[in-house]
Amino acid sequence: MLEEFRAIIDGAEPPPSGAKAPDEGELVRALQVLLKAQCVYSDTPGIGRSYELATHYAPFFQSYFACIGYDFAVSHRDQMAFLKVPAEAIRHDVQAERLRKDETLVLLALRLTYEEGLRDHRVTTDGVVECTTDDVAEAIRTAARNDPPEESRLIEILRFLARKGAVRLGERDRTERITLLMILPGIAVLASDSWMDQVRAWAEARSDA
Repeated sequence: MLEEFRAIIDGAEPPPSGAKAPDEGELVRALQVLLKAQCVYSDTPGIGRSYELATHYAPFFQSYFACIGYDFAVSHRDQMAFLKVPAEAIRHDVQAERLRKDETLVLLALRLTYEEGLRDHRVTTDGVVECTTDDVAEAIRTAARNDPPEESRLIEILRFLARKGAVRLGERDRTERITLLMILPGIAVLASDSWMDQVRAWAEARSDA
């Protein structure tokens, strides 16, 4: 692994077309960005060349993250690089901390709203589904049968999920008190099918109780 790392920064591995080989700091940054965000895009702000390096040196990134139990993958269609955790894997990292109930509900609502957008063909060529905070709140009421968080808390949760690559926040309509949202393809990574199954099982258990 260290040999592969050294080969990249020494230029022994061909760099991206028309660009120079990354230095040690750039390559370390790209690895750290993925660990922190989990999903990054070609237009994610503030990450430098992290997306470009991750996609160009994909075999190295796959090997590196496999050593710590993650699956690294690239979706060229969505211009997204991301990490997945195998469903059966036991996690001991920082991101293994349990989400709070309201965070879980918002993540669930985003995934359901995204799936609805796909079914209704409201998805852009970049794989984005647009909605509003009202749509997320309504999904929590109808699908999860819970009261949504208050607006300030909802925005706080959405900003947290935005840092993970699940959503982007647009302008807030002060009159209607709603905020435009762009749900990104990474929502299917963060709220995976196996995670959705776990949430359903948890909801059914509560209902039976």
